Amino acid sequence: MNLNIKLLADICEAPGAPGHEQLIRKLILDQVRPLVDEVKIDNLGSVYAIKKGKSSEKRVMVAAHMDEIGFIVKHIDENGFLRFHTLGAFDAKTLTAQRVIVHGKKDVIGVMGTKPIHIMTAEEKAKPISTTDFFIDLGLPHSEVVKLITIGDTITRERQLIEMGDCVNCKSIDNRVSVFILLETLKLLKEIPYDVYAVFSVQEEVGIRGANVAAHNINPSFGFGLDTTIAYDLPGSRPDEQVTKLGDGAAIKIMDSSTICDFRMVKYQKEIAEKFNIKWQPEILTAGGTDTAGIQRNGKTGAIAGAISIPTRHLHQVIEMAHKSDISSGIDLLKNCLENLDTFNWNLE
Repeated sequence: MNLNIKLLADICEAPGAPGHEQLIRKLILDQVRPLVDEVKIDNLGSVYAIKKGKSSEKRVMVAAHMDEIGFIVKHIDENGFLRFHTLGAFDAKTLTAQRVIVHGKKDVIGVMGTKPIHIMTAEEKAKPISTTDFFIDLGLPHSEVVKLITIGDTITRERQLIEMGDCVNCKSIDNRVSVFILLETLKLLKEIPYDVYAVFSVQEEVGIRGANVAAHNINPSFGFGLDTTIAYDLPGSRPDEQVTKLGDGAAIKIMDSSTICDFRMVKYQKEIAEKFNIKWQPEILTAGGTDTAGIQRNGKTGAIAGAISIPTRHLHQVIEMAHKSDISSGIDLLKNCLENLDTFNWNLE
């Protein structure tokens, strides 16, 4: 499958910190409206793109969160340097001297700064760095900064998408790659047995907030979370801690710290992958959670839920990387799972 790299780049590069998803939401709305029968936006800002199936007896919710990890301005000092609070979890060691974008009255480029290593004490050098050790340098005096930036403005990473061999590398692969997968799947769907609610959710990185509300509204019978997962197929890793590997196919989630996926859904996904010759790998993630938890538990009767995960290196760092073939496998697996839901025995026995 040839991937639309231009669209993937547009999606990954668009800013959208948790609770401030306006620009990425606009891009999604422009893309999704021609693909579905109805579009709704809830009070939190999640987008519900509804594609009608042969029957409305059951509803299928597929969630890909549109927010990205970011920061929010909490203080401007007398010299114009910014202090910030994190929106989502960061691997702080990767922030040193990195460029960011502060979304004020206009976008302003800043640099993450901290105490120079040349004047650190031995104790300071030995201490793990924390996000609270950083400030943001805008290269402007206080008088200019306060004309552009206010407390509460959001900050995102400044990185463009590039292709590296068979991989794509950018900020916010988590979880914009899943936004891309969901859009591309909607383009390919033919006849589907049940109504599909494609949800582009908000505020996942700060607690699965958008998916919780969406599942309560939709009350799905079936659910699929779409997200990234750790690919620790790197030097120094043991086979038992790698979770997934780049290029080994989309991952079928078995569990993470927030969800034990329904055994029926796991079995169904595996059977679909084998039937349609889709490359896949199992995923057990002992830490971290996704929108799958919200889908599974927040409808009135719960949902038969599972997840498709895209193996990703360098998660929650300045850049993240995924393999093109795994992205293609994710599209193929989701499409065929949605089109064949009425062919499987969903009994608990």
